[in-house]
Amino acid sequence: MNFYLGCAVWSYKGWLGDFYPAKSASSQLLNLYAQRLTTVEGNTTFYATPQPSTIERWREQTPPGFKFCLKLPREVTHGGLLEPKIQQALNFHDLALGLGDRLGAIFAQLPPSYSPAYLEDLTCFLRALPRQQTAFALEIRHPQWFETPHREQLIALLTQLGVAKVLLDTRPIYECEGDPQIKSERRKPKLPLQPDISAPYTLIRFISHPQRDLNHSYLEWWAIQVATWLEEGKQVYFFVHCPVEEQSPGTARYFQQILEKKGISIPPLPWNQLVSEPQQLNLFELGT
Repeated sequence: MNFYLGCAVWSYKGWLGDFYPAKSASSQLLNLYAQRLTTVEGNTTFYATPQPSTIERWREQTPPGFKFCLKLPREVTHGGLLEPKIQQALNFHDLALGLGDRLGAIFAQLPPSYSPAYLEDLTCFLRALPRQQTAFALEIRHPQWFETPHREQLIALLTQLGVAKVLLDTRPIYECEGDPQIKSERRKPKLPLQPDISAPYTLIRFISHPQRDLNHSYLEWWAIQVATWLEEGKQVYFFVHCPVEEQSPGTARYFQQILEKKGISIPPLPWNQLVSEPQQLNLFELGT
């Protein structure tokens, strides 16, 4: 598989009764998620490092081919310079290896305060990562990284090391009006979208608008980009976020439909192959 589609989390109770069957237990949610989408961003590891037993359980609850793209803990990325945190990053990598073939890319999200002035520190940190063993990606948020010459210097470094640049697209929540809850997501940075590819894979974080139709033009644009990269043999992870998280799975499914209608060669979405939930519940009730 070269195309993976998912959301930021799996344990979201607002999806009960829609994305998940209404009475699903918390312990079932990851397995139910993996029956519908093919990757998850794993935001949870940014806030708390899981135990090895938890990592093993995640692996057991997901099918072959499913991918976790885990975020480095904030203690690593948001605690000042990165070089002193290399060992912590390596320890997290060793932990993540417990996912086996379910491990996708590990990504570091840098804070807005981490500017190009720290390029030497960033270089040292990235060089220390086991890049030949695992895919890594970097999300930058300081505005100067998107300006010349810093943009070019960063892409040259990432390309040399084979590290992907995370592509954050916040256009829908800044360019479109509508749902008042959109303001809660505007804490995400308003940065230029520069679709730079620096590795054989890329991670896209699409911050969608709660009104699905307002995302259409942006998703059409992304479909063209994804088609081009897939034709070039790139691997694409596409994650849908939303200020109203209830909408994220449906928007992801909508993007799948756009890609399929364009005849782009992507794997089928497991969600579309499920028996409808009412039928499943009826069969369960008859069995008891």
